[in-house]
Amino acid sequence: MKKKTGKGIEIAQAQSNGYKNLVTQIGSLLVESRKQVFQAVNTTLVNTYWQIGRHIVEYEQDGNAKAQYGAELLDNLAKDLTAQFGKGFSRSNLFQVRLFYLKFPKIQTLSGKLSWSHYTEIIKANSDLEIGFYTKQCENENWSVRELKRQMKSLLFHRIALSKDKKSVLEISKQGIQTQKPEDIVKDPYVLEFLGVNEDQKYLEGDIEERVVANLQTFLLEFGKGFAFIGRQYKMQIGARQFKVDLVFYNYNLKCFVLIDLKRGEIEHYDVGQMNMYLNFFKKEVCAQDDNPPIGIVLGAYKDQLLMEYAMQGIENNLFVSKYQLYLPKREELQGELEKLLSGK
Repeated sequence: MKKKTGKGIEIAQAQSNGYKNLVTQIGSLLVESRKQVFQAVNTTLVNTYWQIGRHIVEYEQDGNAKAQYGAELLDNLAKDLTAQFGKGFSRSNLFQVRLFYLKFPKIQTLSGKLSWSHYTEIIKANSDLEIGFYTKQCENENWSVRELKRQMKSLLFHRIALSKDKKSVLEISKQGIQTQKPEDIVKDPYVLEFLGVNEDQKYLEGDIEERVVANLQTFLLEFGKGFAFIGRQYKMQIGARQFKVDLVFYNYNLKCFVLIDLKRGEIEHYDVGQMNMYLNFFKKEVCAQDDNPPIGIVLGAYKDQLLMEYAMQGIENNLFVSKYQLYLPKREELQGELEKLLSGK
């Protein structure tokens, strides 16, 4: 059997590489094609459901519902459509389709990026402001349905809205969160229910930190877009002493480091001073020339508002103090606070 020469081996490798490239190119085309087909099918499905909802509502508004079917309109419609077209037209589905049209009366406001499953979650929101916000956030952040459910369950809109004025609340409802300044990534409270720590369970700061790292993807979802994890227990040598900050991230939207210190109980005034020192160190020793000033967030289970007000006075760094909750907030309480803010009372 004739052995391949060096040149023969090179030709064989070139042919092999060429074939691999061919497979890769065809694969990319197929993936993109299937993606486009799925998107087209999804858009058609969403638009069709919107049209069905419009027909139902217009039929009701014309008075036909009362004349012929009354309250049993959806029951009868479900039975007749299922008989003709099969599954997908239960009373529950038709109720959602009808509600979908009522919540999105203008077809131009529908997004080609969102699936029908996204919309069935969004229409559960109580107000037009919430609906607008979650629609825009799904577009901006490319949330999966699972991510959307988690953010709605944790009342993200309410928690962000309560840290802003009325004008800003209306703006985020239309545009979603625009991460342009340090304040845009700060929430109060942060909800860390995904860590699985019970309210009455004893835990240490290190326990929270470990669970955060173990659930990093969900933690970053809580913080927002553009975060990259740098490390935990980040060491800083200052003079003869060594200090550690619990968690360090980098935000590519704001182009800056984000330092987080976790406190198991109440945030104390000296916690603020310590974080301020960390930020000064990062500005001098860690940040690159084209980085923006770092952001520091002290997260604790409790905080005394007046104490924090005095502790924060005179600090020029981007330093924030926020609470975290290990359980989901109560909708009624946040809804009441939001209504007060919007009414100006």
